[in-house]
Amino acid sequence: MKSREPTIFLVDDDPSVLKALDRLLRSEGYRVATFACPQAFLSGYDQQQAGCLVLDLTMPLMSGMEVQQRLNETGARLPIVFLVGRGDIPTAVRALKEGAVDFLTKPVADETLFAAIREALAKDADNRLSRAEVALIQHRLASLTPRELEVLKHVVVGRLNKQIAVDLGTVEKTIKVHRGRVMKKMQAKSLVELVRLAEQVGLVSTAPPKLFDV
Repeated sequence: MKSREPTIFLVDDDPSVLKALDRLLRSEGYRVATFACPQAFLSGYDQQQAGCLVLDLTMPLMSGMEVQQRLNETGARLPIVFLVGRGDIPTAVRALKEGAVDFLTKPVADETLFAAIREALAKDADNRLSRAEVALIQHRLASLTPRELEVLKHVVVGRLNKQIAVDLGTVEKTIKVHRGRVMKKMQAKSLVELVRLAEQVGLVSTAPPKLFDV
């Protein structure tokens, strides 16, 4: 099931809970998909589908924590709201450290659940926007020549044009030409912006370079 509209995925082995949550969320206008077991959800989930997961913690054969682990292992960044029958602080701490949005105890108040879902959907939207931005930057990177990419990597760690020229065995004038092409292809209006783009795709994780080089 794939749609532009976010989907609330519900996974709970208790049919009465599943039915009640489905009815409640649909009454609020949410698009809902229900699953009576984790295996059914994992086999049918499409990472391209926006949304969040409302997940029971204790289920036979596979726990909610195991579902979270499976999703993390596959690179899925689907925000999770856990529902538990009783409080378990160590498990809650672990789930939150692994990326869960909230850890709610049944029976949960409607507005508490709605608030957690709103937060989870906002997080999913932010995640998808970030991934789209990274994909765009990677597309721009792919347009660089091997030498332009070398120059880019030197520039974003603060190397001066004359230093880059020595490193690459060429002259400063040539480096300036490559640097101008890099700025144009990467659509960066400033060195600070170029560094930010490089950081987003993991090319650099250091502080911004000095800005006096021209």
